[in-house]
Amino acid sequence: MQDISKIRNLAIIGHGSCGKTSLAEAMLFTAGKIKRLGKVDDGTAALDFEDEEVQRNVSINTSFHNYSWKKHNVFLMDTPGDDNFINESFVATQMADGAVFIVGAVLGVKGQTIKFADFIANRSLPSLLFINKLDRERADFTRTLDQIEESLPITPVVLQIPIGEEENFRGYIDIATQKAYLYDDKGGATETELPEELADDAALYRESLMENVAETDDDLIEKFLEDGELSVEDIQIGLKGGVASGSIVPVCVGAATSNFGSASLLDAINEILPSPADKPAAMGVDAAGEPVERVASADEKFSAQVFKTMADPYAGRLTIFRVYSGTLSGDSFYNPNKETEERFGQLFLPEGKEQRAVEEVGPGMIVAVAKLKDTTTGDTLCDAAAPITYDALDIMQPVISYAVTATDGGEEKLFASITRMLDEDLTLRLIREDQTGEILISGVGQVHLEVVGARIKRKFGVEMGLTIPKIPYKETIKGKATVQGKHKKQSGGRGQFGDCTIEISSNHGNGFEFVDKIVGGVIPAQYRPAVEKGIIESMERGVMAGYPVIDVKIVLVDGSFHAVDSSEMAFKVAGSLAFKKGAAEAGLVLLEPYMKLSIMVDKDHVGDVMGDLNSRRGKVMGMDSEQGSEIINAQVPQSEVLLYAADLTAMTGGLGRFTIEFSHYEEVPAMIADKIVAASQAA
Repeated sequence: MQDISKIRNLAIIGHGSCGKTSLAEAMLFTAGKIKRLGKVDDGTAALDFEDEEVQRNVSINTSFHNYSWKKHNVFLMDTPGDDNFINESFVATQMADGAVFIVGAVLGVKGQTIKFADFIANRSLPSLLFINKLDRERADFTRTLDQIEESLPITPVVLQIPIGEEENFRGYIDIATQKAYLYDDKGGATETELPEELADDAALYRESLMENVAETDDDLIEKFLEDGELSVEDIQIGLKGGVASGSIVPVCVGAATSNFGSASLLDAINEILPSPADKPAAMGVDAAGEPVERVASADEKFSAQVFKTMADPYAGRLTIFRVYSGTLSGDSFYNPNKETEERFGQLFLPEGKEQRAVEEVGPGMIVAVAKLKDTTTGDTLCDAAAPITYDALDIMQPVISYAVTATDGGEEKLFASITRMLDEDLTLRLIREDQTGEILISGVGQVHLEVVGARIKRKFGVEMGLTIPKIPYKETIKGKATVQGKHKKQSGGRGQFGDCTIEISSNHGNGFEFVDKIVGGVIPAQYRPAVEKGIIESMERGVMAGYPVIDVKIVLVDGSFHAVDSSEMAFKVAGSLAFKKGAAEAGLVLLEPYMKLSIMVDKDHVGDVMGDLNSRRGKVMGMDSEQGSEIINAQVPQSEVLLYAADLTAMTGGLGRFTIEFSHYEEVPAMIADKIVAASQAA
């Protein structure tokens, strides 16, 4: 095994269209891992290879690759930046030892940028920040840096400043060494004279750099206070310590599509980001549930965690995992989550759409195996002789649902296909809504579900139709009534006779209750359950608009029977008639489901969001603050938030996010109820 101190494992993250995939391509090209510099816009990128990614010019899945640079082996994860696929980035930051965080110099800080910065800050994930696209029209380094300092929960420390901007961007100044470099056409840079017009800026940035790194270490701050100066070696020590703790984020510059800045970034990754050996031991529990840890060492017992499952057209189902400890070179491992031993044929390193076979893997490596039987995303893999189970992955919850159907009638094939997609995408949910009979698919956005449909059509040849789901309204009563239900029919021969009197009243919050208070034999005991059955069936069909009736108490108090013509069926009909009549007299009302929303938004958009909630008949239940954001807790009718994900994104410029879950049922206002009833009756 290679020296673990020379291993790096990183996620490339940032807002949509900031150039993550282009930068990853440039890094791989400069390191000699790929032979040509692919372009996202041309569909030639090695890391965006799914048909949907090529068609949309956007990353949908996390892609994996690796390279060697100056005796270091680096495993990288190129993650999506679109809100619809942000869970991929969220999971990658849980697996990575470090991150390259990209901000575009044209668009600057966007709503998504803040979300990614939160991922970094919340996990104290060691990171480098790369200001990209400095060769584009309207690119502005100073403006972008100011936005980062003002808006993000990180402390940026400038390592490089650009020489020139827009079409004149041609090099950078290394702040620590005060040396200037001009880019060449192969990703490298040649030292040149420090531009006079930038000398003062470079000196000011070096002063700031020394102050920031000094604060990361007591010895350094003492030296800085005494001498007023830190050496390049001192700065390097302070940078590495500050990055490891997450207290500072060094800033590099470049333009990925021109391959400007990739070589210096590769150097910074080697020199500043931590190796697996620099990270704290991975914590889990043993077979007895006791805490246990695994150090990132080749001599430790093997352990790993699965964080992605994907379908490969050639290798079949690929399971991708990150190794935490030990080495793996055999043909099996133990899965403590499923309590089973899994066998595999070959170990692979995923490299874009291809895989490279390897004989042995160790700590920090991103590894794939094919065709495991029982293992799913989130499972731990380990040595059976030393079992350990790691915590489950944090997953973003779905926030939008659609009713799903097979447009060509291939229902069985469609749902088998969706089931396979559930293995790949943890943010998907598939449930059956018992009341409406619809099957609902849930995801994190409309585009997310559209892409799932496109992939199902391409991979499995079946088309998925999406429609707005029906609202599962219910009916109930507000008052009480005493009514008779009598069913009498004579048509020659044996007739039908059933007669019952019931008291009907609200049973708010306590479901359905049936009380038998018959005295004597006015209704024989064998017919009384039939009365209840008739009432239950009528409740299921509804009275007002065809929606189920809930929270009703029925007391059976009187009735009569016929020795010859009475039957269970006759009393079942009598019970149904009594219920319908009594429900109408007791005052039927329509109920609608309310959802509980927790909306996280920046302070500037709180008023807009609360005003919008009011327009949706929502009720704000309270507010909390968390990590610089405001959390609005509200209850809103389900009918008003079916497409809320897209509306919130538009309203907040991508800064808002929310969770949603069922809360309770509440009466529909009369004017709205009249429209719902009319529509139901017309249907």
